[in-house]
Amino acid sequence: MLVVLPVSQQAHSAEVEGVRLWRAPDHTRLVFDLDGPAEHKLFMLKNPDRVVIDVSGAKLSAGMDGLPLDDTPISGVRHAVKNSKDLRVVLDLKQPVNPRSFALRRHEQLPDRLVIDLHDRGKVEEKTIEQVTDDRHILIAIDAGHGGEDPGALGPGGLREKDVVLAISRYLKASIDQRSGFSAKLVRTGDYYIPLRERVKKGRQLQADLFVSIHADAFTRKDARGAGVYVVSSRGATSETARFLAQRENESDLIGGAGSLSLSDKDDTLAGVLLDLAMTATMNSSLDIGSSVLSSLGSFTHLHKKKVEQANFSVLRNPDVPSILVETGFITNPQEARRLRDPSFQKRMAEKLSDGIVAHFTARPPAGSWLAANGNRIDRKHTITRGDTLSGIAARYDISVADLKRANGMQTSMIRVGQTLTIPSG
Repeated sequence: MLVVLPVSQQAHSAEVEGVRLWRAPDHTRLVFDLDGPAEHKLFMLKNPDRVVIDVSGAKLSAGMDGLPLDDTPISGVRHAVKNSKDLRVVLDLKQPVNPRSFALRRHEQLPDRLVIDLHDRGKVEEKTIEQVTDDRHILIAIDAGHGGEDPGALGPGGLREKDVVLAISRYLKASIDQRSGFSAKLVRTGDYYIPLRERVKKGRQLQADLFVSIHADAFTRKDARGAGVYVVSSRGATSETARFLAQRENESDLIGGAGSLSLSDKDDTLAGVLLDLAMTATMNSSLDIGSSVLSSLGSFTHLHKKKVEQANFSVLRNPDVPSILVETGFITNPQEARRLRDPSFQKRMAEKLSDGIVAHFTARPPAGSWLAANGNRIDRKHTITRGDTLSGIAARYDISVADLKRANGMQTSMIRVGQTLTIPSG
């Protein structure tokens, strides 16, 4: 197998200034950052299996010893000078792969790049609805804000936001994992810092159905109080579309959670339209989930605002994973700080978050999930909040008022805020 991909009509001397590698569910990507365009060739050798990349007129100034090769098909990386002028890189393999390579020209702050994708053999790269099994759990990515050298907001007595939100996140994971058809993953599992972009990327790598970022608010006035839920603003969605267009080659060439839409072969106009549609759909889903979560929180704690708010938070800018940011209370309010410090409050807060998330996905289970196939056999719960009516609740869950009353032993249609109703199977 031989691939020749000229970047320009004439070869230029180039320097490899950086080498990056990361693992995706179905392939491994290796990126060479170049100080200028260069032609390259890629071919495979057997006995043993190897991938060879020759970069014309290039020299290597970046180290490759620290590349994270664990859980990749690469056992080692070697390099040498070929024909006194070309760079040869050899990837020793643990098993055969299907390689693909392409060159990317310099764009704004991004250098010229050579991208090598090693696709795992025997794995389906794109699943259709018919191919998706019905045992997939709905995955919730839980992001505890701040961490490490970033303590977040500070409350009375040295209370740190990073500690509170990690505790609530752990309780939330435990609660989600107990629900049939659901599972959860923590983005941050300990006291360390993760950059905002890496948090967003982790949600996409997990192919999460929802990304939840947990925080505790702060304000100069100590009487500010209440929980809140945020989703990305339309302005944030627009700016993120532009960013993904600019960088889609090296970090965002798959849109659609499970890799259902590739942008690598689309021109900027079409890619922009596809991204805008994806971001709009994701933002609408985020608003729906946020409303369900806010409704659940409102039955348990004071709300700072009675509706889901929209803001330009970087951690919410995800084109294909619905994302919400939950402010669990004001850590700068002495009364709320005492509650946020209390493990029983933290656990109850997590349970109410879980209730809101589960209520949304139970009413709208993703196609191909276990819940879509089995949800009609599960009795659901709904906690009454201000503005709820029995007929409205019945319509939301697509059941009759009579069935709803029967399931809860109700003689009348009177309900009260804080009351929890069993939602029978539809």
